[in-house]
Amino acid sequence: MRSTSFRIAALAAAAALTLSACGSDSGDGEGAASGDGEGLTIGIKFDQPGLGLKDGDTFKGMDVDVAKAVAEKLGVSEDKITFVESPSPQREQLLKTGQVDMIFATYSITDKRKEEVSFGGPYFIAGQSLLVGADSDITGLDESLDGKLLCSVTGSTSAEKIKEEIPGVELQEYSTYSECAEQVANGSLDALTTDDTILAGYASQEAYAGKLKLVGGTFSEEKYGVGLPKGSEQCEEINEIIAGLWEDGTMEQIIADNLGAAGYEMNTELNPPEAGGNC
Repeated sequence: MRSTSFRIAALAAAAALTLSACGSDSGDGEGAASGDGEGLTIGIKFDQPGLGLKDGDTFKGMDVDVAKAVAEKLGVSEDKITFVESPSPQREQLLKTGQVDMIFATYSITDKRKEEVSFGGPYFIAGQSLLVGADSDITGLDESLDGKLLCSVTGSTSAEKIKEEIPGVELQEYSTYSECAEQVANGSLDALTTDDTILAGYASQEAYAGKLKLVGGTFSEEKYGVGLPKGSEQCEEINEIIAGLWEDGTMEQIIADNLGAAGYEMNTELNPPEAGGNC
């Protein structure tokens, strides 16, 4: 059963959404609240296969399933959830203005972000990795990358980190990870780098079956948290829910359902994570 304070917050969020619906970031009315004060408006990615993907009128992915599981434990059924697109640069603002109640969108917990918002979790710890063609001889962050063409998404720091480690790698810039994945799959580029969960999501797509693989393990830590308004009273409750999802096997099943097709293996040295300390 949710607390009274949470219901009040939900009502306030619903009112804010009603006022701002015409200017919704989703552009198609997805930002409208359910209107009865009992629902949740949750920010996700709309364009990340395996994590947060809008497919017609449905939403799917690991982040989506975790959001649904947390909402259920808070007493909110799936039909009372409104999913709103939450692009990375807009996440803090969406929370601060009350346009969403919480965000599940590969939202890495950082000290800088914690100055503006609170975080439940982390619910998962990902790490930077490499996506290459199925027959590639690239083995990881080593000399096998020297002289190779590595896809860099505009504004991404992931490829630059590899450039620092392997100066001989050649960066090719594209605007989206989807473009990068396509170029790696057809052999025009040699590798793509970002979080291993995002890479596994692309490799899991039917169009890339047998064409892509992850190599090199992980070489960073990205702590995915539940973005919440600063000082949220629900933060500790969400931490308890996340711990429970790991204890009863729900998280492992969610990961397998969404990323298993890519042969994804989570880093068991980092997961399950200890939720807490970010409220």
